[in-house]
Amino acid sequence: MRRLSGLQKEVLALYRQCLRETRKKPQGFPDLDVGRTEFARNMNVDKRDFSAIEYLLRKGRRQLDMYSAPGIKDVR
Repeated sequence: MRRLSGLQKEVLALYRQCLRETRKKPQGFPDLDVGRTEFARNMNVDKRDFSAIEYLLRKGRRQLDMYSAPGIKDVR
């Protein structure tokens, strides 16, 4: 098995955090679908495009922080 780069580990960690946060929300919260959609939409980013990946990681972390707030009930 190949070793993962630092950025790959960060992306996987963010994805796991998104999945964990969705379990904390009430049933029917669409964040899981939104998270999967966002990751799938950006899956075709070139793995050597470090600036784009780092930008998407920052954007994803900000969105996760916002969505994980207890007052947030819907993301659409």
